[in-house]
Amino acid sequence: MPTIVVEVMPKAELLDPAGKAVAGAIHRLGENRITDVRLGKRFELHVDGEVDDALLDTARQLAADLLSNGVIEDVVSVHVAQTVTAGA
Repeated sequence: MPTIVVEVMPKAELLDPAGKAVAGAIHRLGENRITDVRLGKRFELHVDGEVDDALLDTARQLAADLLSNGVIEDVVSVHVAQTVTAGA
């Protein structure tokens, strides 16, 4: 079953308090090489049948209209997930 993945992130110019909290926790655990964390959302849309250009366009429209808040978020990716074969 094919899967379309939609990734949404907060706009770069906005603060990300949840990301700051995670970065602080990482630093408290002693890892100082990680300098910044931003939290986003990932949606997996499982598809019945094949994914064609029309369905990808529909997924992009859904991402813009429903899955993200255009005021504070950017849709950064809409793509078909790569399938992983067992034992690879």
